[in-house]
Amino acid sequence: MSKDTILLVEDHPDEAELALRGFAKMADDYDVQLARDGEEALDFLFSRGQHRGRPSARKPGLIILDLSLPGIDGFEVVQQLREHSDYRYTPVVVLTTSDEQSDILQSYNLGVNSYLCKPLDFENFSDVLQLVSHYWLRNNAAPRP
Repeated sequence: MSKDTILLVEDHPDEAELALRGFAKMADDYDVQLARDGEEALDFLFSRGQHRGRPSARKPGLIILDLSLPGIDGFEVVQQLREHSDYRYTPVVVLTTSDEQSDILQSYNLGVNSYLCKPLDFENFSDVLQLVSHYWLRNNAAPRP
């Protein structure tokens, strides 16, 4: 059985480490790829730059995205994704510290599938990652492009 790929886009090293530890605790085998900024995320998604030649089997089935990123922010990442036919229906879950209504509204207007505020403790953070991953990759029926 091939692993589902999850692209985690997180620039904060401690939060990225927590997320990776949370994914490591899961019974399911996900191929979690980490991008530390918006440009690296787009390079991975569109197989360019250091990710040129990425196997198509590693195309993410789920993108977990922080909004506050250096350079290209999460909003721009979502906008570029939704403009590309390969990613029009790929689930994008915003996982961020912002609970600002303007950020929530802008995210949904751009086409995110879910908007979650990051839990403060590791156990809740791990639980959220597990629930989100299982829902979008195991339970949700999604259109295929």
